[in-house]
Amino acid sequence: MTNIRENTSPGVTPTAGLAQHGGGGAAASSPPQPRRRRGSGWAMRLEIALLAGPAAIVFLAFVIFPVAIAAYYGFFRWQGYGPATDFVGLQNYITILQDSAFQQALMHNGLIVIGSLVLQGPAAILLALLLNRKMRGQSLIRVLIFVPYVIAEVVVGTGWSLMLSTNGALNGLLKNIGLGFLAQDWLSNPSLAIWTLLAILTWKYVGFAVILFLAGLQGIPEELYEAAALDGASYWQIQRRISLPLLGPTLRIWAFLSIIGALQLFDLVYIIWGQYVASTAGTSTMATYMVANGRNAGNFGYGNAVAVVIFLISLIVALFYQRFVLRRDTEGALTGDRRTGRKKR
Repeated sequence: MTNIRENTSPGVTPTAGLAQHGGGGAAASSPPQPRRRRGSGWAMRLEIALLAGPAAIVFLAFVIFPVAIAAYYGFFRWQGYGPATDFVGLQNYITILQDSAFQQALMHNGLIVIGSLVLQGPAAILLALLLNRKMRGQSLIRVLIFVPYVIAEVVVGTGWSLMLSTNGALNGLLKNIGLGFLAQDWLSNPSLAIWTLLAILTWKYVGFAVILFLAGLQGIPEELYEAAALDGASYWQIQRRISLPLLGPTLRIWAFLSIIGALQLFDLVYIIWGQYVASTAGTSTMATYMVANGRNAGNFGYGNAVAVVIFLISLIVALFYQRFVLRRDTEGALTGDRRTGRKKR
C-alpha cells in the first residue's frame, strides 16, 4: 500500500496540496506578487526630497514666511522699527474694509481685470491668427509686438507720463495736425484716466498674450485644417470651429495670469500717477493704497495688514478660478480614480 502523506507545511491546506499535484482539482495558483526591494521606499522619498526640497525651501522662505510675518505685524500699530508692542488686534483689518479709499481701489482693480481681459484678449487673438499665417516680415513683426513687454516698467511709465501730460507729445501732435479740440488731460481727468491706464496696459502686455497664443496655435495639427478645407469650410469657419476651441487651455492660462497681475498692479500706476494723483484721478489700486497708507504714512503695521488682504483676495480668486475654470484642463492630468482611490492602469 502506498501511504498518502498530507501536506502539513505551514500555511498550506491538504486540499491546496492536492490541487497543486493534480489530485482531481484545478490549479488554483495565484500570480506571483512582485517583491518590494528593501529600502526602495526610502530611496524614493530621498529622491523626492532632493528634487523638490530646494523649490520647497525657496517657496517657504520667499512666500509663506513673508506672508506669516506680514500677518503678525498686521495685528500691531507699528512704525517699522523696534519691537511691535502696540497690539490692536483686528482693528487694522476692520479699518481697511471700512475705508472708502480702499473700496475705490478694489473697484479700480476690478475694472482693470475686466478691461484687460476684454481689450487684450481679442486683440491678441486676432494678431496671433494673423501672424500664424506665412507672410513676409513675420519674424520682425513678432519681435516688434513683443518688445513692449520686455521694456522695464520704469521706462514705460516715464515715457507715457511725458507723452500724455497736458503739454506732452500727444496733445502737441493733435494741435499740429488741426485736431487740437481732441487734446485732453489724459492723466488727471477722472473720466479718462482709467481708460488711459487700460490703453497703456494693453500696449505693454498684449505681446505676451500673442506669444502664448502663437505657441498654442502652432501645436494644432495641420491635418485638421486640411480636412476642414477639403470639406469646404471657409477660413473664419476653420478658426471658429478648430483654432479657438483647441486654443482654449492656452486662453484660460493667459486669463488667469492676467487676472492675478491686474489684482496686484502697482508699478505703472505709481510711476505715472504717483500716490496722490492716482486716488483723485481714479486709477488707485490696492497696492498703491498699501504704499500710501502704510510705508509713506509711517504705519507699517497697517501696510502689512493691507498686504495680507491683497494676498487673501488673490488667493480666493485663484482658488475659484482653479476650481471652476481650470478644472477641465487639470482633470486630464490626474492618474488616479477619485471614487476608488486606485491608480488607473
